[in-house]
Amino acid sequence: MVKKKLRRFLYHYLFPYGGVFLVKLLSATYRVRIVDPENEAKILNRNKRLVYASWHQRFFPGITFFSSRKPIAIIISKSRDGEMAARAVNILGWHSVRGSSSKGGKGALEEVKALGSTNHKIGHIVDGPQGPFGVIKPGLIRIAQYAGLPIVPTITSGENRWEFNSWDRFLVPKPFSRVIIRFGEAIHVPGEMDENEFESVRLKVEARLKELYEDTDRIWESPDRIREIYE
Repeated sequence: MVKKKLRRFLYHYLFPYGGVFLVKLLSATYRVRIVDPENEAKILNRNKRLVYASWHQRFFPGITFFSSRKPIAIIISKSRDGEMAARAVNILGWHSVRGSSSKGGKGALEEVKALGSTNHKIGHIVDGPQGPFGVIKPGLIRIAQYAGLPIVPTITSGENRWEFNSWDRFLVPKPFSRVIIRFGEAIHVPGEMDENEFESVRLKVEARLKELYEDTDRIWESPDRIREIYE
């Protein structure tokens, strides 16, 4: 009983609130610049609804930044770790939708569709929570197809960063690092697709994200591009 209460305290209160405090503290030191903001603005000005698509490896800088895009929702699994993550994003003002391909997926899609109709943006980690790294899972395409939302590739890159020993080599920009958040051109997903068409769209989005991440990381190797963004 004591262990159960302690576990509940840790996962429901200490870890979520403590984690959010540390994320906010670190993120407040970043020197953030937005690249290609017009790609996001065109969609938001038109219908206020979209799916932000990001690799799991790079989502850290966006945790607090995208709180400025409220109302915004994100799908999180129904696991114990998912419960902790859901509490954290709720503290930040996101709306957590619980479900995954293995449990509660249909209900999550229904909720995302309903939220989209009330102008919620959707954040989605395309290869999480366990990879393979950089491989877009079908969930992203299903969300866009079912809810009728355009996909906006959302790229983050930090000039100086820590790399963790995880399945995706998770990256966290160091304090006072320069950070870029870049928006790719929107990708519209047809409402009706056969299996081959679905896979073609999935591969297209996967290739586009990889291309954008690689190009954005190369900015730190070019003094001229850095100067253009930061001056």
